Amino acid sequence: MQQVLVQVYDALKEKGYNPISQIVGYILSEDPTYITTHNNARSLIRKIDRDELLKAMVRTYLGE
Repeated sequence: MQQVLVQVYDALKEKGYNPISQIVGYILSEDPTYITTHNNARSLIRKIDRDELLKAMVRTYLGE
């Protein structure tokens, strides 16, 4: 998941977007238009299960 997120982050940054805001918008809404198609980023992020991503993020934040 981390590798996919880094690729999506980089693609969004290359296109001039605020990558954190765009990724958060996608996670909250599951609206794929938050993610650019540049470098296949939209297809990549849709392969990640949002629930698993959120669990991993909370675990990391809490140091588990």
